[in-house]
Amino acid sequence: MNTAQLMVKCLEKEEVKYIFGIPGEENLELINALKDSEQIRFITVRHEQGAAFMADIYGRLTGKAGVCLATLGPGATNLITGVADADSDAAPLVAITGQVGTERMHITSHQYLALTKLFEPVTKRTKLVIDPSSISEVVRLAFKYAENERPGATHIDIPINVSKISVDENEKPLEKEIAVPEYAKLSCVHNAEKIIKKAARPIILAGAAAVRGHASEALTAFADRLKIPVINTMMSKGIIPFTDKYSMLTIGISQVDYQNKMLEKADLVICVGYDLVEYAPGKWHKFNDCPIVHIDMRPPHVNKYYQPCVQVVGDISASLNLIAQKVTNKDEPLEFLEIKEKMLADLHQYDHDGSFPLKPQRILRDVRAVMGEDDILISDVGAHKVWISRYYHCYKPNTCIISNGFASMGIGLPGAIGARLVYPENKKILAVVGDGGFMMNCQEIETAVREKTPFVVLIFNDAAYGLIKWKQMDQYGCTEFCDFSNPDFVKMAESMGAVGYKITCADELMPILEKAFLEAEEKHVPVIIDCPVDYAENVKLSQHLRNTIN
Repeated sequence: MNTAQLMVKCLEKEEVKYIFGIPGEENLELINALKDSEQIRFITVRHEQGAAFMADIYGRLTGKAGVCLATLGPGATNLITGVADADSDAAPLVAITGQVGTERMHITSHQYLALTKLFEPVTKRTKLVIDPSSISEVVRLAFKYAENERPGATHIDIPINVSKISVDENEKPLEKEIAVPEYAKLSCVHNAEKIIKKAARPIILAGAAAVRGHASEALTAFADRLKIPVINTMMSKGIIPFTDKYSMLTIGISQVDYQNKMLEKADLVICVGYDLVEYAPGKWHKFNDCPIVHIDMRPPHVNKYYQPCVQVVGDISASLNLIAQKVTNKDEPLEFLEIKEKMLADLHQYDHDGSFPLKPQRILRDVRAVMGEDDILISDVGAHKVWISRYYHCYKPNTCIISNGFASMGIGLPGAIGARLVYPENKKILAVVGDGGFMMNCQEIETAVREKTPFVVLIFNDAAYGLIKWKQMDQYGCTEFCDFSNPDFVKMAESMGAVGYKITCADELMPILEKAFLEAEEKHVPVIIDCPVDYAENVKLSQHLRNTIN
C-alpha cells in the first residue's frame, strides 16, 4: 500500500462519495488508487473551477465536505476561485492538489508553485504532505476544520513522489470525531431574556449559521410565540417560511429596501446565526444606536458596527427555546406589519405583466409557481441575484442557494450538478444564471450530459454584464464596456447533447419551464432555457426605492 492508496482509505472513512476534478500528471497516483474504490465516484469535469463549485454546493447542501482534485500549477490555480467561494460562504470543502516531487521544490521548476502559500488566504488550513505516515492525520485535520463550525475550505498538497512511497500496512485512517453539542451559559440566556422583555420594537436578523445549525423550526416557533418579525439574509432564505405572519423576507441588496427601514425603527436587533460577511453591519447599523443580542454557535467577529450587548453562544435551537419559555406577552408589531403590507403590494405589482422581453419580476413569479416547496434554486451572481433576493420567496431553508460571501459568477451551472448529485430524485433543480455567468462555466453542460444529471438552467439574457451596468447608472448615469454578444444558446445546448429552448413571449415561460423539467427527467440531461430579460427594471427599482423608502 502506498500513500495515495492510504489517502483513498482515509477519504472513504470520511464518507466521501464524490470527488470532482481533472486528472493530471502529478495526481495520477491518487487517480489510480481511486479506481479501486467502491465508495468514491470520480466526476471528471471540464474546468477545475467547475470542480470546486460542484464541491462547494455539495458541501453547503449536505454539511459534509465536498472534495475537488486538481494537478499542480494551472490546475491548482484554477481551483482557487471556487475554494475561496466555499471558504467565504462557510461551505465545507476539501481541495486536493498534486505537486512536484520534493526533490524539485528548492529550485526553479516546471509548473511549480508554493501552493500552500497560495491557498492559505482562502482556506482554514492548508498542509503539504512530506511524511507518508502523516497522511491519516492530514486528512482527518482537513475534514475536521472544513466541517467544524464555522465551516469552510481546507487544502492538501501532495507531491508526486510522496504519493508513491510505500506505507506500513498497519497504517489506518483515523476515527472521525462525533461532535458534541455545546450549550450557552444560562447567565447569558437570562441576560438576553431581560433585554428582549424590555424591547418594544425588537426584530430578528437571521443568517446562514441558523440554516447550518438546523434552527428553522426553533426560530419560527420563537418568532411566532414572541411576535417578533424576522428578516433573513440572502444565504438564509427560507429559515422561516415566507408565508409566516412574521416573515419580513430578505435583506442584502445594495439599495436601501423595506427591511432597512424596519431595522432603523427597531429598538433591539436579535441576530440569530448572522455572519458579517453576508451583509455588512455598517449597512444596517451604521449609527451604533440600537442594542444587539447575538445568538449563534460562535462568538461574533470584531466589527465597530457590530458590538452586541449580550452574546448567547451555543446550540441555536436550544438557546431560542430557553429564551422563548421566559419571554411572553409581546405586543403585535403593528408598525412592522404595516410596512410588510406595503412591501407585498409592491412585490406583486408585476405578477401578470405581459411585456417582452420579460421583466425580472414576472420571470420569478412564474419560476416560483413552477417550483415546489422542497425544490432547489441555485442562483448565479449578477443582476438576477438581486431580483431573486427580493422576489423568490422560500418555504424552507436550503431551497434557494445564493453565493453572497464571495459572490462569484459562474457558480450556477456547476452548482446545479452538485445539487443534483445530493438529491438524485424527487426534487427539481433549477440554476438561474445571467448570460455573463453562464458563459464562464458553460463547458460543464457536457459534464452534466455525460453524468446524466437532469436539471434546468434558466438564462436571463440581456447581452451585457447587467449588474455592473446597473451600478454604473446609479453612480455615473451612464454605462461603459459592459455589452457583448451571445451565441445561440439553444444550438449550444444541443451541440453538447442537452436540450434547448428560447422564450419568445411572456406567456411561454411557465409552460416551457414545466415541460423542461419533465424532459430533463425523461432524457437524463440538462435543459437550457434562453429567456430575454428587460433590465430597464434595474434602474427603475433603484429610483422606486429611493422615492418610497427614503
